Amino acid sequence: MGGIKGGIAVASVYEIITEQIIKKLEQGEIPWKRPWNSCPAVNWVTQKPYRGINALLLDPGEYATWNQIKEAGGHVKKGAKSQIVTFFKLLEVKKDGEIEEIPFLRYYRVFNIMDCEGIESKQKEVLFDHDPIEKAEKIIEGYPDAPEITFAPGRAFYRPSDDIISIPEKSDFEQVEEYYCTLFHEMIHSTGHNKRLARLGVDGANFDSEQYSKEELVAEIGAAMLCGNAGIEQVTLDNSTAYIQSWLKALRNDKRMIVYAAGQAQKAVDYIMGQV
Repeated sequence: MGGIKGGIAVASVYEIITEQIIKKLEQGEIPWKRPWNSCPAVNWVTQKPYRGINALLLDPGEYATWNQIKEAGGHVKKGAKSQIVTFFKLLEVKKDGEIEEIPFLRYYRVFNIMDCEGIESKQKEVLFDHDPIEKAEKIIEGYPDAPEITFAPGRAFYRPSDDIISIPEKSDFEQVEEYYCTLFHEMIHSTGHNKRLARLGVDGANFDSEQYSKEELVAEIGAAMLCGNAGIEQVTLDNSTAYIQSWLKALRNDKRMIVYAAGQAQKAVDYIMGQV
């Protein structure tokens, strides 16, 4: 990984990035933050956030029932899928002269308004104006046999079945460097597709599996390495390290996984940079 200059070993940018991540991990907990603007999951009509298990089940966005959408003059797009929202309360009933509390649980289905037509978001939009970073753009443009990149608010992901990356627009990120880091993360995932490096954990791994956790480490370390190549790593490294911390917990804080993941990440970076 390193090189020789004047008889002295020179660490590569990849080794430097890995060492910096490890040092930051050793310093203690760093809070991870979602780098793009997104509202929590809220009821479209009331704008009140969903609570409890619903907040975990729903992606960020605004949700409404079929009837609410219809009453507002809108309609659900063909093929859109609904999500389940649960409602729980204790009902007081009188039995044998005494009041008893009986648990009452029901569920109903809601649709993200992004999957609807004829209705508009009630959220106040906050957008940021950014100039592109030339080095980062060249990395994206140079990715051979790259997946399609699409733009949608609220979340970022790579879908191997369609070989598609989805990411919020650049204007949704307060810091443009975090936009590139997020896109680089998904690009690293995409190198694991069967037609590229065929890495385990990219296609079909369960969210709570060890293989999935390892793949998230690979993707975020790879993203940090690409940020290093683009010269923006000092802006993004804290958030990357915090994300890595969260997945190391799933692997029982096994620091050896950093070495494994860094090796896999460099292979992915080399693929994107056309160095294979």
